Amino acid sequence: MRITLLKTKLHRATVTHSELEYEGSCAIDGTLLDASGIMEYEQIHIYNVDNGERFVTYAIRAEDHSGVISVNGAAAHKADPGDRIIICAYGSLDRAEAKRFKPRLIYLNEDNRIKRTAHTIPVQAA
Repeated sequence: MRITLLKTKLHRATVTHSELEYEGSCAIDGTLLDASGIMEYEQIHIYNVDNGERFVTYAIRAEDHSGVISVNGAAAHKADPGDRIIICAYGSLDRAEAKRFKPRLIYLNEDNRIKRTAHTIPVQAA
């Protein structure tokens, strides 16, 4: 049996552009793609912290070191510049792989620069 786990997360990215007329997808600063392990054209899930929207699209590469996070096409209706979003990619692993796997968690500042990285999420206290 295979299970789906979080592969990587860009936590609290700031949307810089929302381009309705651009061919669909989400353009992500190339340095963030490289750091996160998200591949160009890979399916991603986006969770908008500001308005609660959740949607699926695919990643395309934006200019390296640009800080660009551009939500494009129909998804542009779900995120505006300045919104904070979480971008996740998932992978399918068998149980043996899953026991050893650790996700890449990338925490960003308001300029979409990496503040810190981790491989675990702290235990939530009551």
